[in-house]
This record gives sequence, C-alpha cells and structure tokens, in this order.
Amino acid sequence: MIKLDHVVYFTEKSPEEVVNEQGKIGWHAVIGGSHEKWGTHNALMYVRNAYIEWLSVENKHIAEKSDHQLVNLLLRDVSGGDAWGTICLTVDNIESFDTNIRARGYQTSGVIHAERKTARGDSRKWKMLFINQQPSANLPLPFFIEWEKGDEARLTELREDGTILPDNEKLVITECIFTVNDPTQVAKEWASLLSTTHSDNTIALPNADLKFIRQEHKVKEERLIEVVIEHV
Repeated sequence: MIKLDHVVYFTEKSPEEVVNEQGKIGWHAVIGGSHEKWGTHNALMYVRNAYIEWLSVENKHIAEKSDHQLVNLLLRDVSGGDAWGTICLTVDNIESFDTNIRARGYQTSGVIHAERKTARGDSRKWKMLFINQQPSANLPLPFFIEWEKGDEARLTELREDGTILPDNEKLVITECIFTVNDPTQVAKEWASLLSTTHSDNTIALPNADLKFIRQEHKVKEERLIEVVIEHV
C-alpha cells in the first residue's frame, strides 16, 4: 500500500524558530534533529495521518557537497524564499517497489539507508528511494520511505516522547495541492508511477488526496502550493 507519509516545507529558519512560530499559532511542533551526512536539520509536526517536515540547511559546506536529491532540491528552491517543497510517500517494501519501477523504465537512486539523531540523542532509521531527477522548475516526483519500525510502534514512541500530543491527533492532512501547467498529464504520470488511478486530476491515496491544478497563467515553478489540514 502506498500512502502519504509527510510533506516537506523548505525554510531558511532554524528548527527552534519554526517550533516557536508554530507554538504561537497553537500548533505543537518539535525539533526533529540533524541529518549529519547531509548538512540539514528539521522541525516536525505530526497530525493523525501524516506529518509536516520543515527542512533547512544546518551546515552549508556539507549540504553543497551532498548528492542527496532532497538536499539538492532544498538548496535550489530555498534561495527563492520559504515554500512548500515536495511530498514523501510510504511503501510497504521499498526494495520490491524499486525493482518494480526500474522494470518499468524509471531510473532511481537505489534504496538509501538513512538515520537522524533526535533532539534527545536517539537514533531514528529508515530507507529512502528517489526517482532520478535534476532539480528544476518542473514538478519534482514524490520520494518514498520505509521506516525501520511499524506504524504502531512509531506512534507509541512519538506519544511517549511528547512529539505527538492529543491535539495533534485531532488534525488530518486531507489534500496536497500542486500547481502545474498540465494537470491531466501530471496526474496521469503520477498515477502510472504509483500503479493507481486518477480522476478529475486527483489521485486518491488511502489517507489523503493529491490534487493537480492549473493557474490562470503559466507557472514558472511547478510545485506543491497548499497542504489542507482539517480538524476531526
């Protein structure tokens, strides 16, 4: 099963600044930690069905030498100001998924083993997969993740360490909205990649919808522009 894991917001602000800002509007975000090999760090806000990651550069020297596609996209996009970047989808068996899409002609990064240190000094591990793309004005394809631990175990840990409070679980991400120049074509391409269907330029994942829209004028940057969060 493929579903929304998280949405990524590119920012020049530190995780501490993000947490303070979100707290002022009544949302509980936390400092995520550092990706030491990539030169980045993050803040996180979980909701019932996914989470938001605010990603920023911690060590520019390391980040600029990284061949990590998400870091490269961050460096390109954040120079234009803080904005939504891309989305990450969960897959059940990332190695099998990689084999499948390679057989269908996609070139990938191969499965990447990753981890980060939390603010408490703990280690969280996962596997990632990217479709090979150069950062550009075109809409980046989603990237994929498989966590070391299952959903229930992760959720228990996040509740126990205070990352998720009861108020977080009253929120859900219902839609991720992308502005593109050809919604029908993009929806078709994404549906093919995910081996699913689309309707009215929307892909309905089990836990959220991906919607592709056209602006009145041609957009210079095709990107995620809105994440709809609702109370439940």
